[in-house]
Amino acid sequence: MECRELTSLAIDELLGQAQEPVRRDLARHLEGCAACRGQMAGIEKTWQSLGDDPDVPVTAEFRDRTLALLEDEMLRQRIRTFRPRPPRPRWTRVLAYAAGLALAALGGFSTARHAGVSPGGVAAASKQAASPIEAGRLSNVSYTPPDAQGRIGVSFDLEARRAFVGRPDEPAMAKLLAYLVSRSAQTAGEKSQAIEQVSSHYGSRVAPTSPDIVRALTSTLRKDPNPGVRKKAADALASFAMTSEIRSAFLDALNADKNPAVRLVAVEALAAAAKEAPDARTIESLRAKAFDPAENGFVRTKAASALKAMEF
Repeated sequence: MECRELTSLAIDELLGQAQEPVRRDLARHLEGCAACRGQMAGIEKTWQSLGDDPDVPVTAEFRDRTLALLEDEMLRQRIRTFRPRPPRPRWTRVLAYAAGLALAALGGFSTARHAGVSPGGVAAASKQAASPIEAGRLSNVSYTPPDAQGRIGVSFDLEARRAFVGRPDEPAMAKLLAYLVSRSAQTAGEKSQAIEQVSSHYGSRVAPTSPDIVRALTSTLRKDPNPGVRKKAADALASFAMTSEIRSAFLDALNADKNPAVRLVAVEALAAAAKEAPDARTIESLRAKAFDPAENGFVRTKAASALKAMEF
């Protein structure tokens, strides 16, 4: 295991949910890592303090949001049959414009690759691909893993079933996945599935990720109403090489996101980046969280541990 995995594994251990191989791995790591042993002691102390707090009553709002999250997750796993949709109002053309451009390029490229279409035919195929998406919303989106050439597939329903195949490093595929992450007319489960695809194909921390994907994820982290979706967006961004845009989104989440799990991911990502390249705003934000009595205990502990591990 790695040091950055300590918090989540420690919580599983304290909850009694850690599998035996994971427990052994955690024990071996703690034996050889003094910094993590100190963090583990702090987590256990915080956990004991939290256990002394009285139980908070379940509010109607919390119950409704929990049931909504469960329903979204069930829907995400369900295979849905295609039902033709009635024509959409003209204003939906504006919302689908950006996606139309991406799918037009990708559609022409895919058609040319599989059917041997000439350059002129690619342009014609691209033009044809742009028209259907402007007529309505994508539905029943599904994904296929990389093939022997490293190409991934995205299928969806418009007026008919469509499938696009391309490598993740192709701009058209990146634009399509960015659109699927950022579009608002979908369930939390569908958006989470799109983010998982982005994480699995772009989270390398080696090369800069597509600006379209970074823009879609940072917007989701800042604006999506579902905390589970924001958490997935934060996890995906944490797997990318740190940029000023990603750092700014994490700082906003650390200071303003209402969900402690999202703030915890922000602390871990900012701390990892600050070890390599110290940043004044990051250090000040972590210090503020570490000494904030109103902050969640786990977030405070993680922020304090991150500051202690840095070399100023």
